[in-house]
Amino acid sequence: MVDLTRCQGYGQCVFMAPEVFSMNGREALAYDPAPSEDQRQNVLRAAAACPVQALHVERATAAGPETGPYAAD
Repeated sequence: MVDLTRCQGYGQCVFMAPEVFSMNGREALAYDPAPSEDQRQNVLRAAAACPVQALHVERATAAGPETGPYAAD
């Protein structure tokens, strides 16, 4: 998840995970909200590189409850 209220458009995430994040224009950040597991390390690096810590990365566990827009009710 990207906290767009914190994101300042530095674009560090785009450099670290270009398959997941992209800048459209000067201020529009686009991203894949459900990247593949193959991209996990790149997303973690992008989160660590974000100067305003606008990226929040969580991993779903098999034992934990599902959350988010696709969770079963």
